[in-house]
Formats: sequence, structure tokens, C-alpha cells
Amino acid sequence: QRCVISREGKWFSRETLSCRLPAVLACLCQLVMKARVVTWNVGTAMPPNDVTSLLHLNTGETNDVDVIAIGLQEVNSKINKRLKDALFTDQWSELFMDVLSPFHFVLVSTVRMQGVILLVFAKYYHLPFLQDIQTDCTRTGLGGYWGNKGGVSVRLSIFGHMVCFLNCHLPAHLEKAEQRKEDFATILHMQQFEGHVASGILDHDLVFWFGDLNFRIESLDIRFVKYAIDSNILSQLWEKDQLNIAKSTWPVLSGFQEGPLNFPPTFKFDVGTNKYDSSAKKRKPAWTDRILWKIKSPSVGLGTGGHWPSRGVLSVSQLCYCSHMEYTVSDHKPVAAIFAVQFASKTDKPLVEIYVADEWSRPEQAVVRYKMAAGFHRSSWDWIGLYRVGFRHPKDYVSYVWARSDDALSGLQVMFSEEALPKGKGEYILGYYSNTSSSIAGVTEPFQISLPRSEEGSSPTDSSGSSSEEEDDSTLVLLAPKSRSPSPGKMKRHRSRSPSLAKFQGLILRPSSRDRGTSRSPSPQSRRGLPGDIPTIHLADPRNLGLLPALRLEMIDQALRRRRESTDQGCPNQRMSPTSPPGCSTSPKEGSSPQELDSHSCALGR
Repeated sequence: QRCVISREGKWFSRETLSCRLPAVLACLCQLVMKARVVTWNVGTAMPPNDVTSLLHLNTGETNDVDVIAIGLQEVNSKINKRLKDALFTDQWSELFMDVLSPFHFVLVSTVRMQGVILLVFAKYYHLPFLQDIQTDCTRTGLGGYWGNKGGVSVRLSIFGHMVCFLNCHLPAHLEKAEQRKEDFATILHMQQFEGHVASGILDHDLVFWFGDLNFRIESLDIRFVKYAIDSNILSQLWEKDQLNIAKSTWPVLSGFQEGPLNFPPTFKFDVGTNKYDSSAKKRKPAWTDRILWKIKSPSVGLGTGGHWPSRGVLSVSQLCYCSHMEYTVSDHKPVAAIFAVQFASKTDKPLVEIYVADEWSRPEQAVVRYKMAAGFHRSSWDWIGLYRVGFRHPKDYVSYVWARSDDALSGLQVMFSEEALPKGKGEYILGYYSNTSSSIAGVTEPFQISLPRSEEGSSPTDSSGSSSEEEDDSTLVLLAPKSRSPSPGKMKRHRSRSPSLAKFQGLILRPSSRDRGTSRSPSPQSRRGLPGDIPTIHLADPRNLGLLPALRLEMIDQALRRRRESTDQGCPNQRMSPTSPPGCSTSPKEGSSPQELDSHSCALGR
């Protein structure tokens, strides 16, 4: 009875606790999430075979991490490689999705600007609380015309708090410190997001800024720098680090925090070794690869004045900041950090609650009931996906059904057809995909499906089980790289900004569906190909996106050739929804009903 709560080694008497009870209860209601941030200049190298140590998968710590952000720089972006990546997912993204999906991480969003890539993952059960997801990019190379330098960002609401991940690649060389400052200020100014809550990067409650920031060590001779590294007296190098100097002198960096640099400089190494640059240039080692963060309204935590944080505040503690010397594919070493982020639990219920039986052993049990929260902005194109446990991204589903558009907010119900259900035994979850927010608004706990296999001995249906005949009957659409996300959703959410170029189209092989004004279903089912039709593959479906089965380049040549031959033969092959009749019409308006969207079945240029 002497004390009730112990936290951080502090005990409180009943008298002390009674006057602090409201603040204590508020603190206990808060949510602490762990975020891992990784930055790596990969130097156009191929991905290594193993990234488990980089992601701490071999330590078991990943089970405690909720969100992972991975920023890459200098990914191979030569024209032939960029063309292949425009059709398929790049190898680096594939690697991280493959490695993280068994740990229940799902790709939430990704953005690429030439060789700069940002990937954001989260545990699948957090997906309903990750909303308002948007991306942006800013080119600063060649005065804003080239994307070899600049910044890419993913912003999202996490449990009601606005968080922005910003991955930058700034100008190189010791004498370019002022240019780095100007480019960073340009990125902060140019990147703007939709909505009034956080339109600019610094308007977010929490900003993680990381990447190859290219700051160097001033004044000191290379021999002394190497001596300090070998003697492990890194503190003598900190005060000459350009970024440390800039944080106290540049207003644009005001409020940004960074943990101590207790690891050796991460640049520049001889590729394939842990030996610093031995070439004729003999570049001076430097901490070019950095991870910083900024809180919009820093709070005073327990221990300063003995006060508990009040409800609604946000605080960040860095638990780890290290480099990984074991990776030698690049002249940079990757850097990783782990943060404990304390959120107020503003959002404790998902926008859509889904109810399902614990097991589906018969087709008639495949009934799904769901309830929408008041104020949820649903769309006629919302759908419920059936996912195998360990899925990689929101479009990596086994099958789906359209969500009903009834006016009632409760008692909604849909059913999966027997043909859409996977055969055999497995563990699955259901997710409600919101077309308006391009994100999953509700998920279930894992449940079992155990249905007998067909007599023909066909394998269980899964996201990679498309037959070759189905592939031949699908529709090929080459999207612009800016819309090449495994879950494209509303492509207007991704913008490209540069100081000298209002909108840089990049490598555009065909106009995207947004440019043509057509709506796309999550996985439109193509009709049987008619003579003269173009075999089509919808990149909105992961089975055709190149994320799972490979797409042969011969199909591309064949499709483009047939398209040219059929240009004067009327309407090209149509974009079909599961219930749409054949025919051509003008583009539908945004927010049209399913019947109206189905009637606009002529996808221009498809």
C-alpha cells in the first residue's frame, strides 16, 4: 500500500500519486511503438543474398518492431535497368518484401525517384491505423531537372499522429556544404501534401530525415582521421563534422536531433572490403549516411522536474544507432536506428470491423460480416481481400469480393464463392481495402481454411497460382514509373516536384489510367480475347505486376505490335470489372456507382 506504480526505477507514495493520478492514467493510456529506420547507398550494386543482420532478424528484435522504413540511394537506374524496373518490381524492393513478409510485415507504401527509393513496412495488424498515405519527390540534380539527387518522402497518419519519412541524397564533396543546405531547404519547400493537417514536411508531428546526406569532416588531415578511427577516439572527429556544425548554425536544421556517432565513418570503402579508400583519390572517411528526427512539439518527459507527460504528447527515444560493417557490396556501409515512439492512443478502433468464423471447412461458411464507423468515406470500388498469412502488400491477395454499397452502417455481409476459395489447409486473414484512401481500413485475426482439394489434384489457389492461359488472356499496360507501386491506388497522391521543373514525367511508356481518366478495379477480370485484341495484363493485380510470376519481354513486343495494327479497328481491348458488359463509352466521373463504372468499360489505349 506504500506505492502503486513503478516506472524507470521511481516509486511513488499514495499521497504523491493521488495528486498525479490524472497524468498517470493518461500516460498508461498511451501507445509505444518501435520504428526501425535504415539508410544505405548501394552504389548501383546487386542486392546481397542476406540482409537478416541489417534488419536485426537474427536477434529476434524484429518481433518487437512495428514500422520499418528503408531508404536506398544510387540504385541502378541505367536505361535498360530502369525499363525493366518499370515493368517489374526492382530487385531491392523484392528482396526486402521477401525477407520481411514471414515476420508479418506488409509494404505500406513505396516511392522511387531514379536511383532513390523509399520503402515503408508495418505489421499487418497496424494497417487499419495507418491512413492518409501520400508520397512526394523533389529533384535537385542539374538544377532540378535530374533525379540523381533530391528527396523522396512517404507521409501517413499513425494512430492519429502525422509522421513523415524523408529519404534524401544530397550533393557530394567537402566544399558543397552550402549546396547541401540549399537543396535540403528546397526539398522542404517544394514537397507539399494534400489536406490541411500537415501540408508541409515540417508540419508533421514527427519527421524522420535520413539518407546519404554527404556531410564531411572538415579541417582534419586524412591521416589524423584514420588514426582517430583506428584508436577509437571518434569524439575528436565529431566537432569537425559538417552536419554537427550545421545543426547549431543553420535555422533550417533547428530542432533536428541525432544520436551519438559511436560507429566508424561509413564512407568511403573499397568495394568488397572493410578498407577505406585506397585509390588515387584517397577520399577522407566521413559520416555521410545519417538518420535524424524532429518532433513538432517536444515534450518534457519524466525525470525533468518530476512530471509525467500529459495525454496527447509525442516523445521519441533512440534505442540503437549503428552501422553494419559486414556488408561490402558498396563503398558505403548501411546505417540503422531503432526508435521507441510514444503515441497518444487517439485512434483505438479501425474504420471497418470485420467478423468471420474461426474456420472455413465448407464453402457456405465463407460469409463475411463487417461494420463501418460513422464518417468512414467508402467507395463503390472498395473490396475485401482474402490474404494468406505472410502476404507482402495490400494487392497480394488470394481472392476478393466487392464490398456492398448499402446505406446501412451495420449488418453488411458478403460471401466468397466456392471458386474463389483456396483449396487445402492454410491460415488466412481478411482485409477491407478502401479505394478512397488506397489503404486497408480493417483486418481480421488469422483464421483457418480447410477445404478439400479438387479431384483433379489442382494445387491450392494462391496469389501466384495464375495459369499460363490466364496470363495470355490478361491485359498488358505499361505504366509510368511514378505510378509503379504494388498498390497504385489513387495515383494523384504521388507527385514529383523540382525547383526548375513543375512536373517531370520521367520514363513514360504509355499514359497511366489516371491520365486517361479511367477507373481501375483492384483486380479486373479480362474477358476472352477477341481476334485482333491486345493480350493485356493489369499491373494493379500483383499476379500480373511482376511481383510474383515473371512476365516475358516477348509478350511486350507482341502486345505493342498488335496495338499498332489494331489502332484503326475501333475500340481496343476493354478494361472489364467482374460484372461489366462489353462496349465502349466515355470516361466515368470520380465517385460513380459500380453500375456507372461498369458501363465505362472501354479503357482507352488498353
